Amino acid sequence: MSSAAEQEAVAGERAGGEARPAVVIDGVRRPVPGVPVWPGAPMPLGARFLVGPEGVAGTNFALWAGGAEAVELCLFDDRGKESRVRLTELTHEIWHGFVPGVMPGQRYGYRVHGRWDPWTGARWNPAKLLLDPYARAVDGDFTLPAEVYGHVRDWPEQHVADTVRDDRDSAPYVPKGVVVHDDDDWSDDHRPRTPWADSVIYEVHVRGFTKLHPGIPEELRGTYAGLAHPAAVEHLVRLGVTAVELLPVHQFAHEDHLLRRGLRNYWGYNSIGYFAPHAGYAASGTTGRQVGEFKRMVRALHAAGIEVILDVVYNHTAEAGEYGPTLSLKGIDNRGYYRLQPDARRYADYTGCGNTLHVVQPHVLRLITDSLRYWVTEMGVDGFRFDLAAALARSMHDVDMLSPFLAVIAQDPVLRRVKLIAEPWDVGSGGYQVGAFPPLWTEWNDRYRGAVRDFWRGALPDVRDLGYRLSGSSDLYAWGGRRPYASVNFVTAHDGFTLRDLVSYERKHNEANGEGNRDGTDDNRSWNCGAEGETDDEGIRALRRRQLRNLLTTLLLSTGVPMLVAGDELGRTQRGNNNAYCQDDDTSWVDWGLLEDPGWRALCELTSRLIGLRHRHPVLRRRAFFSGRAHSADGLRDLAWFTSRGTEMTEGDWYAPAATLGMYLSGRDIPGRDERGAPIVDDSFLAVLHAGGDPVSFVLPGPPWAERYQVVVDTSLEEQAGTPGVTHSAGTAITVPERSVLLLRVA
Repeated sequence: MSSAAEQEAVAGERAGGEARPAVVIDGVRRPVPGVPVWPGAPMPLGARFLVGPEGVAGTNFALWAGGAEAVELCLFDDRGKESRVRLTELTHEIWHGFVPGVMPGQRYGYRVHGRWDPWTGARWNPAKLLLDPYARAVDGDFTLPAEVYGHVRDWPEQHVADTVRDDRDSAPYVPKGVVVHDDDDWSDDHRPRTPWADSVIYEVHVRGFTKLHPGIPEELRGTYAGLAHPAAVEHLVRLGVTAVELLPVHQFAHEDHLLRRGLRNYWGYNSIGYFAPHAGYAASGTTGRQVGEFKRMVRALHAAGIEVILDVVYNHTAEAGEYGPTLSLKGIDNRGYYRLQPDARRYADYTGCGNTLHVVQPHVLRLITDSLRYWVTEMGVDGFRFDLAAALARSMHDVDMLSPFLAVIAQDPVLRRVKLIAEPWDVGSGGYQVGAFPPLWTEWNDRYRGAVRDFWRGALPDVRDLGYRLSGSSDLYAWGGRRPYASVNFVTAHDGFTLRDLVSYERKHNEANGEGNRDGTDDNRSWNCGAEGETDDEGIRALRRRQLRNLLTTLLLSTGVPMLVAGDELGRTQRGNNNAYCQDDDTSWVDWGLLEDPGWRALCELTSRLIGLRHRHPVLRRRAFFSGRAHSADGLRDLAWFTSRGTEMTEGDWYAPAATLGMYLSGRDIPGRDERGAPIVDDSFLAVLHAGGDPVSFVLPGPPWAERYQVVVDTSLEEQAGTPGVTHSAGTAITVPERSVLLLRVA
């Protein structure tokens, strides 16, 4: 800022009667006459660089802090020296001010003054530097020494330690927000806009997917730039997936109990900055450049026809419960941001992580929706998967599908157009809500996961549930205009065994987490095929690879939206760890060396082939539920189920144990029309799933179903033969090998 402009700004500051900014030098607060603060504007929230009055460049700062008595903006230079600027303007509980001369790259935070009375939920402590909830970039990492806690951690009487205020300065130990200016208009980007029914989702960890990839330059591994690299994109394209679902990329913090054990939060479900890309995944630095790097990653994926979905954690924050650190919201307005118990000192915890955001509060709802819109409109993403979404749908206490959060999403002109995926449960009472979310939403369908796992390990009491899961889960989703693609089908996810471990372990092996193997679920529904863990027995190894082919084939032939986990197609293992949330090492990273093994390479090729088959055949990705009724005089129905005898299943068959199931999908009766209004017609298929330990004779159904059948996929084979395959006449009794899937096309 020029000297004349500076003098004019100072004069304006004096005329406004505002407090003069100050810097702390050797513990003494001294005035800084050259850095005035003007009134600025209350909206938008956060730090926004702009050209202000009289053409002066600077940054407008705005912070909602409802019950606060005062707010100080803290500016830090490259050496960490702090200047404090008192924000005196207050509009609708938003403290704001325009600071001339503050440019992009400036590090900043807040100190918020108010009462310290934890017994009533008031936890203001100006000794703690707070991260702006709207910060678009974060510089530094959370190390969580005692100074970052609002209370005295080592107070002798631990049961009341959270009520004793700690007045030590936390600024040297916490990250700072960074002022970012980016006027990118995305005019050169083309979103794929893949229809839900055509989607194949690939769950990816930015760091873990790229960390060991030999084709990515070492300096880019583990970063957004690494995921944008042609070597990474090439694998996604070759596989055929249409969307990556990124494990959390919002700025997150590592929990204290992990840091004390020399571990780190790897998954990232511990958010603290809902607008900032996690700085630890940036190759370009942390002073705002991570924003541009993330955008370049999105562009690269879009150019390859791949959508970007973010796994987001709006249900809780990294500040944990009453004994957790004071990093942001807790020190801004604890009672305003978090759900508290009736005694107000303690937190209502529907997440298992110590706190729950109070989403029914207008300012909290605004924080979440502003964040979502930002990632869509300014960062280019195509959708979101909401961690513990039932916690967001709670009104005062109970889960409510008419809750403010769901209502706002449904009417928002930006958010209602993107992909919305719910993890439809939380840990509170009544939190399991699979099948209950309204139209526009899809859901992780864990009932699909359970039924498919149980069938292939021989533990399904009857096949009725499996039939529903394979055909789109109409029992869960055929209401309110919902479609089969409301069901996101998955066999594995980041949480739990990998696909290879699912067929190699019957018990969790989480000792490396340092929690005595008590963490992680015991309900794995897995089968180790005869030996626990890795083995040299070639028979067991071959059976395990066959089971992997069975699971992947079942998933990719099912109606609904399939979700794969990165590395499952390569045989990735976590060595039996089913809760590797803190394993930032080769336990969790994708091992690309597996492709050198012919067996794992064949599994990857089969996965790609199945996805390609799904893309080519609309009968495998229906947009409407099956009716099960005949649509023509010959009695052919869009969906039919058969026993190994070649007869249609009766009501009694559905309630009896069965190791063999035939599913007929008619390509002649697909509802809807193509883009030009023509009827959609496809081949018809018969899928035979056999989970028994011995071969079975299966009679192929005759007319009107088919005259002949041609084998397309046979999971008993390590290497899949190219089509056309073996042809069988209808009425023939064919031998289905033990534990295998046959997919036959009506010839």
